[in-house]
Amino acid sequence: MDTKERIFQQEGDHFPGKTYVEAVLEPAFTEAKTHLLTPMMAINKAHLIMLREQELITDGEAKQIARSLRGIDLEELRRSSYTGQFEDLFFQVESKLLELAGDVAGNLHLARSRNDMGVTIYRMVLREKLLVTLSSAIALKEQLLRFADEHAETVMIGYTHTQQAQPTTMAHYIMAVVDSLTRDIRRLISAYRTCNRSPMGAAALTTSGFPISRERVMKLLAFDELVENAYDAIGGADYLGEVATAVQLASINLGRTVQDMLQWCTQEFAVLKVASPYVQISSIMPQKRNPVSFEHMRSLLSSAAGNASTVLTMMHNTPFGDIVDTEDDMQPYAWRSLSVLDQMYRLMACVVGTMDVNKQGLLERAKGSFATVTELADTLVRTDRLSFRTSHHIVSRVVKEAMARGLRADEIGLDLVQEAAQAVIGRNMSLTEQELRQALDPVHFVAIRKLPGGPSPDEMRRMITHRKQEGQTDSAWLAAEKETVRQAMSYLDQITSEWSEA
Repeated sequence: MDTKERIFQQEGDHFPGKTYVEAVLEPAFTEAKTHLLTPMMAINKAHLIMLREQELITDGEAKQIARSLRGIDLEELRRSSYTGQFEDLFFQVESKLLELAGDVAGNLHLARSRNDMGVTIYRMVLREKLLVTLSSAIALKEQLLRFADEHAETVMIGYTHTQQAQPTTMAHYIMAVVDSLTRDIRRLISAYRTCNRSPMGAAALTTSGFPISRERVMKLLAFDELVENAYDAIGGADYLGEVATAVQLASINLGRTVQDMLQWCTQEFAVLKVASPYVQISSIMPQKRNPVSFEHMRSLLSSAAGNASTVLTMMHNTPFGDIVDTEDDMQPYAWRSLSVLDQMYRLMACVVGTMDVNKQGLLERAKGSFATVTELADTLVRTDRLSFRTSHHIVSRVVKEAMARGLRADEIGLDLVQEAAQAVIGRNMSLTEQELRQALDPVHFVAIRKLPGGPSPDEMRRMITHRKQEGQTDSAWLAAEKETVRQAMSYLDQITSEWSEA
């Protein structure tokens, strides 16, 4: 027996081959019956309504097809297994319609193709998943804003290059996270708008000679616009790429914050204490409170970024047209990336909303830190009209000498400043002891930084108020989009139900 005969014996000599079923068709069918069946039926109903309105089928035919659509047991389909009798879910549903309505059901496929149907289904699934993820992103933003409001006066050290830099507040850090999240929300909304365009009516790739209404199906399915060019409608995949890019960047952005917070949970940093529902204990070390919720967030956000990257990689160098690379095999990676991002947004909101912050410890650390000395250099410019560079040299010398003597920043005395001034400019400064103490006070440092975006409590509260208003606008948009889709799906059910009972 030669190789070809042996393969045919193992695989079968007609479609579908055993390994092809196991590797491709069966997994695709499982994903399809879970995710694609509902939008497929919605498209069937919308297309049917349009065909009747355009008088491309009779009233009797429309009612007969409507009855067959209503007669399909969707739960039975969802429980079914791939048998190889039908190539995919589309043909299984079509066979069921023909069984229920007879040959007239074949007219439901008038002026359409699996090509435009498939892309429309994928866009509808992504649209729904984007709305779910956006809902969780907006909720996380609201929680972060509440947290920032609580900590507008929680002074802490800010870091650059992982080293102590300047005093700031917990609110200032969190508001930076909020603004990063806001940009992620904007990108996800933009991806939604690109996605929420209808390919229906493109058919295989050239539209149809029948006088259908692409615009009517677009409105029936709650799309905002048409993908006007029919070739672009079935060949364009950048709607997927835009979703993947937005998810990838959002996952990376949130992961950076998670990494900071995980580090802040260490005894050495002693900044955060994660609430009991989100920690695990050690099986051997009784003292351990492991903040594993942050650990899981970090790794799972990486998986979301990885799945999104897979989408972009699978798109790379594919032909610009209808091709399976952008369809059954790729779509689940986009779905999973959105699902994980949604879960991490929800988990992050829970953890942030319940964790405790070591306010006093942060303040004491800031008081003893040399992070305040930028303000001392600024103060010397004000009191003695020095250039900032000269002032910088004096303060740098103060810091080196204080460290050599084992002094904290709040233990620096005026005599040490005058010694440094004598060494650098050959004279004493007019700086007073009170001015020195104020310059080295981290609370003062924060309070006077009132410029737009600075950490002063007043500026933070202004920004929080603005971001809350911004969030309300996003929430209103989200609610309106969900309601538009809900009403559209309800209308399809209503009309086909009325026709099926007539």
